[in-house]
Amino acid sequence: MKNKLAAYVASCLIGTALLASPAFASNHTNDENSPWLVRVRALGVLPETSGSSVSTLGGSLKISNQVTPELDISYFFTKNIAAELVLATVRHEVRATTGNTDLGNVWLLPPTLTAQYHFDTGTRFKPYLGAGVNYTHFYNETPGATNNVHYKNTFGPALQVGTDVKITDHWVFNLDVKKVYIRPDVSVNHGAITSNAHIDPWLVGVGFGYRF
Repeated sequence: MKNKLAAYVASCLIGTALLASPAFASNHTNDENSPWLVRVRALGVLPETSGSSVSTLGGSLKISNQVTPELDISYFFTKNIAAELVLATVRHEVRATTGNTDLGNVWLLPPTLTAQYHFDTGTRFKPYLGAGVNYTHFYNETPGATNNVHYKNTFGPALQVGTDVKITDHWVFNLDVKKVYIRPDVSVNHGAITSNAHIDPWLVGVGFGYRF
């Protein structure tokens, strides 16, 4: 799945370069039509679980990669400074590395708010950097091979880099990468097994946006 996602992102990067090339360049008006920008993206969620620990069983956790749709809403306070709220939900399968024990699956709702700085390059490329906070709500846990499992909701920081590529005065193509730190406490079998789960996913999104 990672190879497919890498190929998809690579193709999007090539498309971005073509859109920004002189062959696509044209005169355009000021792009501050409105402070609102809404994007829809396909989002690859790639957890990194190396820091996880599992009591009793030992070892670490394995959490599945997933792809999900995502909606984000940005508000520009100035030409360069914006805030972005990301909304998406995703289901992950979870296993303990010791014995490949099935710990079921869980849905995550991780709204993420970032403050961004957008660079004015004088071209169709509009790169940006962002940093903010994530709140992850866990729901619809299923226990797998265990009796029950519970994830504690958690806050964590988020870092972001991305670019919009202007297509028209209103439409943009977007590529966005975030690193989000999600580290819930997990209780299995009424606390007989516990885990400090380091989900810490990379969020790789590609899609389109509309500036009102």
